[in-house]
Amino acid sequence: MAKGMGNGFPMAAVVTTPEIANAMSQAIHFNTFGGNPMACAVGSAVLEVIDEEKLQENSRVIGTYLIEQLAKLRDEFDIVGDVRGKGLMIGIELVTDQASKTPLPAEKIMKVWDDTKELGILVGRGGLYGNTFRIKPPMCITKQDADFGVAALRKAFEMNRNIGKS
Repeated sequence: MAKGMGNGFPMAAVVTTPEIANAMSQAIHFNTFGGNPMACAVGSAVLEVIDEEKLQENSRVIGTYLIEQLAKLRDEFDIVGDVRGKGLMIGIELVTDQASKTPLPAEKIMKVWDDTKELGILVGRGGLYGNTFRIKPPMCITKQDADFGVAALRKAFEMNRNIGKS
């Protein structure tokens, strides 16, 4: 895992099972920056902030709220085939229609994606067909931020209501 754990500082960590970790002790393993004092200080500081500001709990609460609100979009728009996720890692799968679940073609995905950007939110794209919007807000997201994001997505879907039919 990496990126967010350093809050902008370049660092990463490996999390594995005891069996795999024990196997590593049987081979020569070299890491240029392993145990870097600056990285250790940054990592510890980030973990302290996560704990002090209760960001894990915020991720659970706001993530659950966000998934519930995004699920309502599935009920409103035929191009929203699925909403899934856990915590603040959320995916919205876009399809031509909910009955067939045929992935929305790339050029149509790009239209909706561009509209969300113009409305003020940035989402990633992923999935086997590139038709899933990846929503990964920061752990400090507020309910107000979540509501803004849902409203922007709703507007983008309204602007493209019939895109799956054409």
